[in-house]
Amino acid sequence: MTSEASDLSYIIHHTRAMRRLKSDPVPEEVLMQLIDAANQGPTGSNKQNASWIIVRDPEQIQKLGELNRIAVDGYIDSPESSAPERSGIVRAVKWQRDHFNEIPALMIPCLSLDSPPVESWRAGAGAGGSIWPAVQNLLLTARALGLGAALTTMGLSDRPAAKAILGLPESVEPFAIIPVGYPTGKFGPLSRQPLEKVVHFDRW
Repeated sequence: MTSEASDLSYIIHHTRAMRRLKSDPVPEEVLMQLIDAANQGPTGSNKQNASWIIVRDPEQIQKLGELNRIAVDGYIDSPESSAPERSGIVRAVKWQRDHFNEIPALMIPCLSLDSPPVESWRAGAGAGGSIWPAVQNLLLTARALGLGAALTTMGLSDRPAAKAILGLPESVEPFAIIPVGYPTGKFGPLSRQPLEKVVHFDRW
C-alpha cells in the first residue's frame, strides 16, 4: 500500500496553492530535488531549453517583492478581486505580499529562446508549452515533500525590471515566480467544479 505522500492521485487532489509559508530555510538538496523533478518535464522538439533560477538572497527577494507588491496592489483594487468567493484568495495574496521578504526560496522557471520574443509571442498558446509541464512537476513534488508552493506571475508584471533583477539575457524569458517553503497551515482537498460543468465532447 502506498502512503498518501507517494500516491499520485492523492497528491493531485490535495495540492493547494499554499501562499502562507514559514521563514524556515529549505535545504538546498530539497530544492534541487524539486528542480530534478521539474527537469523531467517535456519540452517542444525535446530542446530541453528550460532552466531555473533559485532565489535565496534576501536582497534579491526584496527587489522581486517590491515588484510583486505593486502588481498585488493593482489586483486588489480591481473589480475581479471584490467578488465574495475570492475573499479567501485575496486574504492569502495580501498575506504573501506583506510577508514576501520572509519567503525562504523563490523558484523562477525560464526558457532559453533562439531569439528574443515579440510581445505577442508571450500571449500565444505555445509560449509556455516547454515550461508548464516542468512547473507542474515541481508543484506536485513539493506537495509530496510536505512543502507549500504557489505559482504567481504578478512579480513579473514589469518584465524588464524583473529580468534586470535576475540578470537574464534578452533571449531568456522568465515565466513565473514560485515561492517555496514549509506551510503554516495544513493541506487539504481541493474545491473544484464538477466534471459535467467543464467537459465538452467533440465541440463546445
